[in-house]
Amino acid sequence: MRALGAGFLTEAFRSFGSIAATNSVTRIVRLEECPGGSTGQKFFLAVEYAQPAPDLHTDLFVKFSRDFTNPLRDRGRYEMEAEVRFAPLSRLPGFPIRVPVAYFADYEHESGTGLLITQQIAFGVDGIEPHQPKCLDHDLEDPLARYRAIVAALAQLAATHKSARLSAEVEARFPFDAQAAAASDPIRHDGPRLRELIRGYAQFAATYPQLVPSSLTPAFFARMEREVGRFLQHETTIKRFLQSDRDFIALCHWNANIDNAWFWRDASGTMQCGLMDWGRVRQMNVAYALWGALSAAHQELWDEHFDELLDLFVTELRANGGPSLATADLRLHMDLYVATMGLAWLMEAPAKVLSRLPAAATASSQRDPVFRTSEAARAQLHISTMFLHLWQTHDFAAGLDRVLAGIGEGGGPQKTA
Repeated sequence: MRALGAGFLTEAFRSFGSIAATNSVTRIVRLEECPGGSTGQKFFLAVEYAQPAPDLHTDLFVKFSRDFTNPLRDRGRYEMEAEVRFAPLSRLPGFPIRVPVAYFADYEHESGTGLLITQQIAFGVDGIEPHQPKCLDHDLEDPLARYRAIVAALAQLAATHKSARLSAEVEARFPFDAQAAAASDPIRHDGPRLRELIRGYAQFAATYPQLVPSSLTPAFFARMEREVGRFLQHETTIKRFLQSDRDFIALCHWNANIDNAWFWRDASGTMQCGLMDWGRVRQMNVAYALWGALSAAHQELWDEHFDELLDLFVTELRANGGPSLATADLRLHMDLYVATMGLAWLMEAPAKVLSRLPAAATASSQRDPVFRTSEAARAQLHISTMFLHLWQTHDFAAGLDRVLAGIGEGGGPQKTA
């Protein structure tokens, strides 16, 4: 990037339609590494143009899919492929939600090598809030307002897609394959291993009770151990069910956690947001997107406002031309997705938390300052305990019973209301 300089940026921006053929980038003013993130190397970029204009951003954000200094981060290089396909769509007139303006995007599938250049969001400037890290909602005066903004944005995007007001390129760039979707993210453990992991988490909860919700009692873990085999047995049926009703399938952000958004208040004082970091964007069950947005929210929001946020999504989806979903159906879809996703990815959290942050063993709670030193450990602990708390309070097994009673082993749509 430094060696190719302004000439490369001029060619790239012209080819992407970001600047006119008569305009050019004349100078790179700044190129500084941006720390953080889970994949690829990132940089802050500042440029000058031969013909400046109000709609041309000079402060930009550069994301490479690759990180040659860190094999673990480099393994995630394929997540950018969908983000690059999404970038031209986000520039279409009338795109329904705010996203960072894309200036260039390209990706080579064979090597997983990609480059994305967008507007840099000016956190903490001109009415935009400072960046909000995930799993630290206790720092916020009104976290609900931010989650309402995110949920409304997700519904508006889904509705615009479902009402055919986005380009027909959506179907070409992001075709939906129900069979492939149902086969993704399988539960990676057999029954004995899952029960072993549950007992391990129960021991973690007994050893460090200050780090888990009070709902995670020995009786809960014993019940979960009894129930988990049925989810493993019926995983295929559950996933076919989740992909079978096209009213639930829409173009969505996969990981709209609070740290992947920026916030401001409009003239009426209502919180608004834009969404960034579109890795793994695709057509998906909207319940997946809602879990991605809410998984890092604190327990109080789940316990006190979950149904309210589902109602908001359903209302916004319908009001913006999307299908009419029943809140009870959406809750069922979310419960079943969270159950299978959590069993696939979250049951090894205790070992990962302690290996990444040994000081967690002496922390006073999840809000202990020590967790500010490791986002990975903080997120692993918080999201996994919220998954378990939802298993306890939402009765996932009853949701599975409803699906099996309605569709049996054949799969297919079912309405609960």
